[in-house]
Amino acid sequence: MCGIIGYIGRAEATPILLDGLRRLEYRGYDSAGVATLLNGTMEVRKCAGRITNLAQLVQKDPPNGSIGIGHTRWATHGRVTDNNAHPHLDQSGKLALIHNGVIENVEQIREQLLSQGHIFRSETDTEVFAHLIGRIFDDNPGPRTQRSLMESFRLALSQVIGTYGIAMFHVDVPDVILGARRGSPLILGIGKGQNFIVSDVSAILAHTREVVYLEDYDVVSIERDNFDIRSLAGTGTSFQVSQVEFTLEEAEKGSYPHFMLKEIFEQPEAIRNGMRGRLSKEESTAKLGGLNMSSRELRDVERIVLMACGTALHAGMVGECLIENLAHLPTEVEFASEFRYRNMPMNKDTLVFAISQSGETIDTLAALRESKRKGHRTLGICNNVGSTIARESDGGVYMHAGPEIGVAATKSFTSQITILTLLALLLGRIRHLSSAQGIDVISALENLPDKVRQVLDLSDHIADLAAKYAAAEGFLFFGRQYSYPIALEGALKLKEISYKFAEGHPTSELKHGIIALIRPEVPSIMIMPDDAVFDKNISSLEQIKARKGPVIAVASEGRKQVAVLADDVITIPKCPDFVSPILSAVPLQLFAYHLAVKLGCDVDKPRNLAKSVTVE
Repeated sequence: MCGIIGYIGRAEATPILLDGLRRLEYRGYDSAGVATLLNGTMEVRKCAGRITNLAQLVQKDPPNGSIGIGHTRWATHGRVTDNNAHPHLDQSGKLALIHNGVIENVEQIREQLLSQGHIFRSETDTEVFAHLIGRIFDDNPGPRTQRSLMESFRLALSQVIGTYGIAMFHVDVPDVILGARRGSPLILGIGKGQNFIVSDVSAILAHTREVVYLEDYDVVSIERDNFDIRSLAGTGTSFQVSQVEFTLEEAEKGSYPHFMLKEIFEQPEAIRNGMRGRLSKEESTAKLGGLNMSSRELRDVERIVLMACGTALHAGMVGECLIENLAHLPTEVEFASEFRYRNMPMNKDTLVFAISQSGETIDTLAALRESKRKGHRTLGICNNVGSTIARESDGGVYMHAGPEIGVAATKSFTSQITILTLLALLLGRIRHLSSAQGIDVISALENLPDKVRQVLDLSDHIADLAAKYAAAEGFLFFGRQYSYPIALEGALKLKEISYKFAEGHPTSELKHGIIALIRPEVPSIMIMPDDAVFDKNISSLEQIKARKGPVIAVASEGRKQVAVLADDVITIPKCPDFVSPILSAVPLQLFAYHLAVKLGCDVDKPRNLAKSVTVE
């Protein structure tokens, strides 16, 4: 969850660290800190709260040096306090360390160190980790060199159980920063006369776009003009220098007040980018070469399993409907967090997809590894070509959605659905879809970006609705078939950024208990586009209104009956049912956004949340 940046170069480190932390703040904003080194003197500044708090602290008393590490925290072990903020020091006060992850055997190590006289000043597992490395280094009888520090670092890493992305330096071995990763992303940034260690490339785009995505059990050392990557065992390891595809400008807000609003309005282009070069009118199908599977191999697939968490899980639920309806192929959606703990029966002809925006979601990554361990071909759908899921999967599809900084996922959700629609088209054409049906699907997809723009034009109207319902106690979201996952996603968006109570339900379940919650103080948002169950949805709407429940309907244009029955209507363009989920999702994103703004919430940094879930 946390944001990590390490810098070594010839410039002052602190401004670079602070700028990087601002760009990483979506990964955690409970507390922040920096440590720098100059002429054998370490300086540490850290405090609870946002990066602005740290910036004010630094402005009063700037730490100096051209070597430094910085961290923005999402609390796991320990409360949100100044003492628990990173960086943490060892017993000697000469080693500074920042860490993303969880050390599972921390209590055993802590007890061992306490028995040796160590004193801890925080509640964190990270401080224990720092003390362990420092103790091993101090016990080393040889000279205090970069080599001996690296040996101590590796030995300490071999003694911990858990996940980590780490950056650290030691006063006695200046001019080097060490880093390591296991289960938590860490990236080497390569510059001229300067090098970086970061948890996300967005932190260093102003300085370099050349990076190495480190693998699990990689250990790295960086100097001003050199770097070295080795395995935990100390042997050499292969690596690839990559070029970051997006620019610094793409990772900034521009004229928008929030990243979330910017990313909502980027969806037409993100959807178009996801389809670019992947639609073949000549063959009436989709082209997804990254799957690394022939048509014959895809034809032999008897079952699809989609694994994901959170918003990506809701996209997977839409994908389930798409693949079953367009390809007639049995499909299941699994919580990635539960998959590896279940003994799920899966035949040999099952194809598994792991869906994750970041490609680093710890539960989804663990599920991918479990699937591969059991011998299933496992593919990825993600937005980060250098991510762990992208590298470890047997193939997959890159979303091309561009950087998503807002914690609440928006354009990644609709991009995932777009990719799953392409997959359903490809599988359908291999099976039973005719050429004419394939062309109809392609036509609907090609028209989709313009239809999304029409929905975005309703932003002011949706803002008025958000203001009207801002005092509501909570919201119920209803949808059927393709629209049920959108009801879940609409409720999740509202919960994430406005902190309002919200639940998503199948409309058909209304009379099976949910109707007890209907009252004037709890509006219902009904997703009811033109589809096979439209008349059934009308009946449910009438039942809610009979019990004095306010209704906001998301419905296809031209449906006068909805306008008569519902209190308020958000109209979406007419479209085939298989693309309606995207058009229905966009107004719900806007509603959540405008409601959160009306309530004074920080939509880009909602409480207790971080963008990339990299710890269990």
